[in-house]
Amino acid sequence: MPVKILADSACDLPLRFYEEHNVTLIPLKVHVNDKEYEDVKTIDPKTVYEAIRGGIVPKTSQASPLLFEEIFTQMAENNEDGIYIAFSSELSGTYSTAVMILDQVKEKYPNFNLTIVDTKCASLGQGLVVKEAAKLSEKNVSKEEILKDIQSRSKHMEHLFTVEDLDYLAKGGRVSKASAFLGGLLNIKPILNVEDGKLVPIEKLRGKKKVFRRIIELMQERGSDMHEQIIGISHADNEETALEVKAMIEEAIQPKEFYISSIGSAIGSHTGAGTIAIFFLNQT
Repeated sequence: MPVKILADSACDLPLRFYEEHNVTLIPLKVHVNDKEYEDVKTIDPKTVYEAIRGGIVPKTSQASPLLFEEIFTQMAENNEDGIYIAFSSELSGTYSTAVMILDQVKEKYPNFNLTIVDTKCASLGQGLVVKEAAKLSEKNVSKEEILKDIQSRSKHMEHLFTVEDLDYLAKGGRVSKASAFLGGLLNIKPILNVEDGKLVPIEKLRGKKKVFRRIIELMQERGSDMHEQIIGISHADNEETALEVKAMIEEAIQPKEFYISSIGSAIGSHTGAGTIAIFFLNQT
């Protein structure tokens, strides 16, 4: 029996991916206008971006402990081996909740063979790890080999992204309000990274084109075997810019393949509309 792969919705893969590859979806919760939604399942990212543009600040919460209990118990009863590829524990409590529920389920089913991996990744950085794990599972690769691949990819996954509006990151406490105000006046755009699971601003530049050119320079400096890589690009209701960036990367690097996706409702609630993110493997 193939290893069962589980992933939460923070990996920003579309619903059809889970259905086509038999991956179990664990949705995070999104709250808009006092209504609670299940990310990917019952809310479309466009709804979140329209709300943000209308001045509403959506909230998010971690995946349901009850859902974890149901999924884990069902797997244990079916004697399924599994791997849950989780959103960074530095950005959500979802990982620690899953670990707590697994301990409870194992009291009743001590032989239940589920491994929970804290990827320290987010968005399509996590998604590319999930995609490869699903592919390996479909090929009936052993759990040990799949885990090795997940851990290696997670460790080497680069997340470089820029946001449309610094004000939105200021609301979430990611940059200072003064910096956001000046950024808006001067058209200053940040380049951010995820380092050891945490969001870290690394540079600020004036103007979009300069930011994207710098991101490509960073890809060339940090990337490993870029011609052989699948480059991930995710966007927050900004497909036109994502395609422009793809063309710039293609010209500079000629990677093996691209995978473009929309930033989902849970992640998009924190980044705001217009965000562009690029994901690839580094050589460190």
